[in-house]
Parts: sequence; C-alpha cells; structure tokens
Amino acid sequence: MRLISKTIFTFIFWLSLSLVASAQSDTAAQSSANKAIINADTSVIDDADIDLRIERILAELDGMNRVYVIVSSGVVTLRGEVTEASLAEQAIDVAQRVEGVVTVRNEITEVTSLRERLVPVWERLNNRFWQSIAFVPLFTVAVVVGGIVFLIGLFVASRTWPWDRLSPNQFIADLLRQIIRLIFFVSGVVLALDILGATALLGTILGAAGIVGLAIGFAVRDTVENYIASILLSIRQPFRPRDFISIEGYEGFVISLTSRATILMDASGNHIRIPNSTVFKSNITNFSRNPHRRFSFEIGVASESNLDKALETGLNAARAQDFVLQEPAPDAWISSIGDSNVVLVFTGWVDQTQTSYTKAQSETMRLTKLALERNGFALPEPIFRIIHQGDAPSETPKKAAAPKLETSANEREDDHAKDVRPDESIIERVDEERSNAEREDLLSENVRDELGKKEG
Repeated sequence: MRLISKTIFTFIFWLSLSLVASAQSDTAAQSSANKAIINADTSVIDDADIDLRIERILAELDGMNRVYVIVSSGVVTLRGEVTEASLAEQAIDVAQRVEGVVTVRNEITEVTSLRERLVPVWERLNNRFWQSIAFVPLFTVAVVVGGIVFLIGLFVASRTWPWDRLSPNQFIADLLRQIIRLIFFVSGVVLALDILGATALLGTILGAAGIVGLAIGFAVRDTVENYIASILLSIRQPFRPRDFISIEGYEGFVISLTSRATILMDASGNHIRIPNSTVFKSNITNFSRNPHRRFSFEIGVASESNLDKALETGLNAARAQDFVLQEPAPDAWISSIGDSNVVLVFTGWVDQTQTSYTKAQSETMRLTKLALERNGFALPEPIFRIIHQGDAPSETPKKAAAPKLETSANEREDDHAKDVRPDESIIERVDEERSNAEREDLLSENVRDELGKKEG
C-alpha cells in the first residue's frame, strides 16, 4: 500500500513539473512570436547587411542622426549621442528586431549640453503652437455647437410646462430642471469632442468622474442619504406644514422640510431638527391628519360604589360639554379593580380645528371629578391595613357612607367649562418660522399626499 501511494505521489510530482515546463515554453514561444521580424532584404545575411539596414532605419527616425552602428558576428554595438534616454531605448529595440542580430550592446551616451537638450524641446513647443493655431477654427466650431446645445437645454429647463405639471411640488420640479440641464450639457460636450475627434477623451473623463464620485459618495454618505430621503418625503408628503406629529419620541408642529432635515417646534417653542434619513425610516404619528381626536383619562372610585351610576354620572358630565362631540359619542368602562378602588376610564372626541386637545382633556377630567363628588362618589386614596402578630382580630369596621356634598355657588360656576380653544400663539410662532424658511421648504399645502388625497 505504501509503495502504491509513493508511486502515485511520484507520478503527480513529475506531471506537475511537465505542465509547468510546458507552460513556460509556451510563454517563451509566445513572447518570441510577439516580436516582429525586420527582413534584411537579402538571402545571405552578413554583418554589412545588418549594419546597413539598422543605419537606414535609424536615419529615418528623429533624434537618431548622431547614432552609428558597428556589427561583428551578429553582435550589434550602438554608439553615439542622443538627447533623451527614450531615444536610446528606441534604437536598441529597432536593432533587436532586425533579422540576423544575435545581441545588442548599448554604448549610446546622453547629451548633457544645455543648448543641445533645449533645442529639441523648443522645436516641439514651436510645432505644437502652430498646430494649435491651425486647430483654432475647428475648436471654435466645436465650442459653438456644444454651447448651442447647452443653451437649448437651459431654455427647455426654464419652461414652466411640463415640469410643474409632472412634479408633485416645486422641489421636484427644480430637480427635474437640473437633470435636464445636465443631460444637455453632457450632450453638448460629447458632440464637441466628436467634432474634435477626441471622443476617447470623454471615456477617460467619465471614468475619472465615476471614481471621484464614488469616493465623494462614501465620504458624504449621510448627506447623500438625507438628500435622497428629502426627495422621497417631498413626493410622499406624509405631513403638512403646521401638522402636529410624533417622530422617534419627538413631538411638535411641522415648520419645514429642508433638503437635509425636518424641523419641528414643540409646545414649549423649542426647535427640533431630525435628519430626513431618520424621518423616512421611522414611524410617523400624525395627530393632525384626522381633525377628530379622542382623549381618555382614568378616575378611581371607592370599591363599594355603584359602578353603573358612576359610569353614567361621568358620561353625563362629558356629554354636557359643548366641545365634546356627540358623534362619535363619549364612552366609559371599568379598567381595573384595585385593593381600595375601582379604576374607571372615560373617553371623548374633540374637533382639533376648534378645540385644544390638551385643554379639552383637562376640563373634562375636572368636570367629571366634580360630578362624581357631587353625587356622593368617594375618590379614595390607597388604604393599607397593618396587623401586629399576637393582636386579637378585631371586627372590621364598616365604612361610613360618603356624605352628600353640598354644591356652593362657586362650584356651580365651575360646572361650566373654561376656554378650550386652540392656543394660537404657538401656531403664530410656527407661521413666523415658515415665512423665514419658505424658500427652502419642500412641503406644499396643495399636493396629493401619500394616500392619493388632495390636501390644502
């Protein structure tokens, strides 16, 4: 078994060596094949023919007039002077490609004279200058044509129709106009480069722009994310100006939606700035979308109370208020039974356009409490009974019935609800802030919301 394993291993080893050698020979053959062969134009190749062929080729190349060749037994020696190191490398490459050359020995020196090195540079600059002058008419035509295309794009983008009709708000309309300008600008550049015959340059520019854009995108990822979220929010319009909303635990009136953040004002007049990426990914509670809003509160009564009468008394107190809507009607139920009381829940609906939600809830709680107390319902505090070890159990004393309260003139006046109209001061502050930031506000009061309903 060991002999078989050793034989297999030896076979694999020699097979691997054979494959590597074959690959190397193929690579060498391909490398040799890639080198072009320059024919010496003679059936008998000798040193004189090689010398003559190389010198004729070098004579046709710029900067090689001071290079001469010596050939001996197929070994080529290059001597002389050149102004640039690249010319010496070019001469070596030419000599190596001539048929019959065995090897090339480089003895070319680079000229260090300042005058001789600057003359070729000056000649090249002079030639390029005159080439540029001859290129001016074609360049002018390319610039004019590209400019005309770009001006057409500016004219199309400046039109009101169809961009305002296609977009849900002004922000999207402006974004469409910018895209149109960019498309016409790129088209003008492409057309100009095509006239100049330099369309290959456009690929280089776009490739470099793509790399730079990718790097910038990673660097300002949060900014780009907020900008894209602002576009989506401006299209969906999940809230309107002055709506009272809740986002990520923050509550406030909507001031504006910018390209970076959503700005709220809380009930205390403080500004809350939430990044649009957070707004777009969060659960948004809009308390103003439905003008009818239900409030609720809890009141505890004594355990021995008549619960049916307590519920009816509280409901009558709620129904009697003008600010509480009769449809949907107020409601009440038992929430829980505690050690010393029973917790009742009362609810009612208000129209937020006419009534302050907070004030309505507060006034209904006050008037319901007064009604329960006036009808003899006690609102007890928690009671704890302490029994000492060894004490004789005593008879549980009966609770005294709650005395019927007399209604004074002041209490009768309290039966009437106080002013529960919405607080306009905070709305005025919001409108003032909106007037200062209206230029960059992406919200619109006359657009279709995300449910397809017309707002405003």
